[in-house]
Amino acid sequence: MKTPILSEDAISQLPALHLLQNLGWQYLKPDEALDLRGGKLSNVLLEGVLVPWLREHNLVRFKGKELPFTEGNILSALQALKEIPFDGLVRINEKNYDLLCLGKSLQQSVDGDIKSFTLHYIDWEHPENNVFHVTEEFTVERTGSHQTRRPDIVLFVNGVPFCVIECKSPHIKDPIREAISQQIRNQKDDEIPHLFLYSQLLLALSKNEAKYATTGTPLKFWSVWREEGASLEQELQRLVSISLTEEQVDRLFTENEWMVREKPADYGTFKRQVTEQDRALYALCRPERLLELTYRFILFDAGVKKIARYQQYFCVKKIMDRSIRTREIDGRRRGGVVWHTQGSGKSLTMVLLAKSIALCSEIPDYKIVLVTDRVDLDDQIYRTFYHCGKEVEQARTGKHLSELLKGSKQRIVTTIIDKFEAAVGRHVVCNDDPNIFVLVDEGHRGQYGPRHAKMRRVLPNACYIGFTGTPVMKKDKNTVEKFGGLIDTYTIDRAVADEAVVPLLYEGRHVEQHVDSLGIDAWFERITANLSKEQAADLKKKFSTTDQLNKAAQKVMAIAWDISVHFRDNWQGTGFKGQLVAQDKATALLYKKCLDEFGIVSSEALISGPDEREGEEDLYEENKLAVQ
Repeated sequence: MKTPILSEDAISQLPALHLLQNLGWQYLKPDEALDLRGGKLSNVLLEGVLVPWLREHNLVRFKGKELPFTEGNILSALQALKEIPFDGLVRINEKNYDLLCLGKSLQQSVDGDIKSFTLHYIDWEHPENNVFHVTEEFTVERTGSHQTRRPDIVLFVNGVPFCVIECKSPHIKDPIREAISQQIRNQKDDEIPHLFLYSQLLLALSKNEAKYATTGTPLKFWSVWREEGASLEQELQRLVSISLTEEQVDRLFTENEWMVREKPADYGTFKRQVTEQDRALYALCRPERLLELTYRFILFDAGVKKIARYQQYFCVKKIMDRSIRTREIDGRRRGGVVWHTQGSGKSLTMVLLAKSIALCSEIPDYKIVLVTDRVDLDDQIYRTFYHCGKEVEQARTGKHLSELLKGSKQRIVTTIIDKFEAAVGRHVVCNDDPNIFVLVDEGHRGQYGPRHAKMRRVLPNACYIGFTGTPVMKKDKNTVEKFGGLIDTYTIDRAVADEAVVPLLYEGRHVEQHVDSLGIDAWFERITANLSKEQAADLKKKFSTTDQLNKAAQKVMAIAWDISVHFRDNWQGTGFKGQLVAQDKATALLYKKCLDEFGIVSSEALISGPDEREGEEDLYEENKLAVQ
């Protein structure tokens, strides 16, 4: 069996086309795709595919009758996608996303009655009812120019360009960065932005690596997708080993002789190992997965389009399986705690989960109470649920929240956590419906202590799901189990490996911490060895005030001095900053006081919100830590 000798440009592109066809994408030669575009390089919709699909898969249902949409309405639906005035790529993309997800409302006369009916562009619930095409070298005319750009691979769902892929040889320097740069360039106003008015997924591929994003995503936010399992590898090996048909081989290589220096007669039976590129294509571009990611795992956040990262996707899937499709013996849904490290996007995971619950047909009478501590996230929820076709109500006050919790009309309630606490404290209500989901941000604070107890009294049978970026400690194990156990974790090590956060480097340092007078004197001699007499005297004068401080304060002062000197000698003037984490607010403020007195470095104290557990030993006792 002869191995095909591929050109540099085809090392990624040709195997991608091979796998995509085996995943169910029907290959179109570039000239066929152009014919379906009406022969116009400025047109990016395959109208020759879209219009027939709209006719075949949409019916007007009224008074027991099923009638086709009029030809005028079919053309109106097409024009709705094509004629939105351009006022920015992502804004138009969002409007098209609404159309694709929700459909287009059109008026039509049935037996003399004029009613509005919804025409759908995609069958989201039944992927097999859609048509999937893949083409390559998709030539598109640039804005205001006769010049063109030619993305490597484009995937179409019912003739709409859903996915744009750039492939690069692994032999060039930083191929993924180059592919991403090309994707970003092509989206600019003077390039081919009209192709990206409909795109949901963008991919940068090379043989041994891959990253993905969505429309408008800056380079630094392109992500890797990880999906593991022996069965997955077996399925991938099976797929890459499936022979192309004789017709597929002929169509692919007839159009792509430029891709091969030696055209193989047996490419269809070519055996190869699974690559990272294959894993990304299988995970993201299987037709049913691409539709699921688009419909359920995309949202627009203050004008920025976002698609789920893999830890968000799998976390939501776990919760849906755990809390939607299974019940406890007493009929309640099983909740739990999600621990996703800082920087993992756990707040957006909450919104994506709420969106999935809202779209779930298995719970027609759900109620979601989404508790956050961020006003901007609270506002964002309005836009997110608009895409779901659901209404959402924001709690304006504690009293208003109480009314929303008692009512049955409001399916989705959002609130800042302090409003929820006021509602259950002053306006006692009880709703024992098991189809209530309480999603609490910063679960290490909101899910524990008196706030949680109050929510339990008001919503005794609700499913409680807490989200935290703080590691779940052993001492919290019983509390976590009380809420259904630990649902999912995304650790700092995995986040670093995914380049979602920067790594933390640890340097152990030993600071003398003797608190007796002899120890302090010895310590002074060492740390002032390189200081002038005036500097040493000034430092000793500052330390003389420690007679009025306890031993812990002396320890803080010693560490603050060591930090000041170490930062000055190693990092000051480099543009980098340092961060000091204290065990409580009082200690943090004491560090700040000492750092200011020494005057070697500048500092600011950042205090987190209240935590019921900090400094507490008994539920009914006040916090006894002194804050100076």
